[in-house]
Amino acid sequence: MRAGGAARRLKGGRDMAIRIVRLGSPRAAGEGLRIGTVRRPPRGVRREDYASKNIYDLWFPNLSPSEALLKESLAAKGESSWRVFKRKFLSEMKSPAVSRDLDLLAALSHQTDFAVGCYCEDESRCHRSILRELLAGRGADIK
Repeated sequence: MRAGGAARRLKGGRDMAIRIVRLGSPRAAGEGLRIGTVRRPPRGVRREDYASKNIYDLWFPNLSPSEALLKESLAAKGESSWRVFKRKFLSEMKSPAVSRDLDLLAALSHQTDFAVGCYCEDESRCHRSILRELLAGRGADIK
């Protein structure tokens, strides 16, 4: 159990946490609400099918890269371009509104299970890896 876990348990004795996932991947048991932290909804999928196709239950673009940064990142390759993307994305995540969103998700991780995700195949080169760091830095419980 995590430190202070007694306050973070449901009645069944389970710890609560955020999962960081790839949208469209199979859901884990007990994953809870899946939140899409992406700039755009998926193309070619009807809105009412998003949840049944394991894409997301709720679209939350507040925690995705800006449109301009997203376009820039799609063309980026290599370690140096990743560092540039990360620096710019972290700068975008410093706004007061985004900070409150991250604080909210970190606090909710102690009360309920949910997942946040993106479409990228490689988490190590995806903004969701940065979200993982930001949420952990705010004391979120992360599986």
